[in-house]
Amino acid sequence: MDDSPKKPAVSLSFFSPAPRPANERERQRAVDGSSVLRAPPDPALHHLVTKTASLFGAPMAGLSILDRDRTWFAARIGIELPATSRAISFCAHAILHPGEPLVIADALSDDRYAGNPFVQNDPNVRFYAGMAVLAADGHPLGTLFAMDVQPREGALPLAKLVDLAERASQAIADLDRSEAAA
Repeated sequence: MDDSPKKPAVSLSFFSPAPRPANERERQRAVDGSSVLRAPPDPALHHLVTKTASLFGAPMAGLSILDRDRTWFAARIGIELPATSRAISFCAHAILHPGEPLVIADALSDDRYAGNPFVQNDPNVRFYAGMAVLAADGHPLGTLFAMDVQPREGALPLAKLVDLAERASQAIADLDRSEAAA
């Protein structure tokens, strides 16, 4: 009889879903109060996503809104799905520190993300850079982000990403004002 320890047939990979922010109730109220979930696709938001993709030379970029259990894309490039589960969202991690960009240089070598279905399967994300997009009251609604199937090394244009995210926050505030005036 062989008493040697057995290796699992499949290697186990884990990922860490993001916890909800401490102020989730207030943050969700800001999402619910914003017109961005109800508005038709906005050219200004699409333009900012296009600039973000270009800035990073990335095939995928988007402006996400983190709703209760989903991550909905107000604008997107190179991403087929209009929404994903919040549980597997990179953006759910990015809103936890809204004043700082979140950069994942190589998701496959990062224990927090290596087992994420978007890393293990299509679209095979390796690189992510995202910055929170804020409601007028300062609560994070979601993120402006870029993703790639290739990991990244070296300096990144994070100051420009911060600026684009601020512009996205302003564009959403403009949508909200337009809806309120209508």
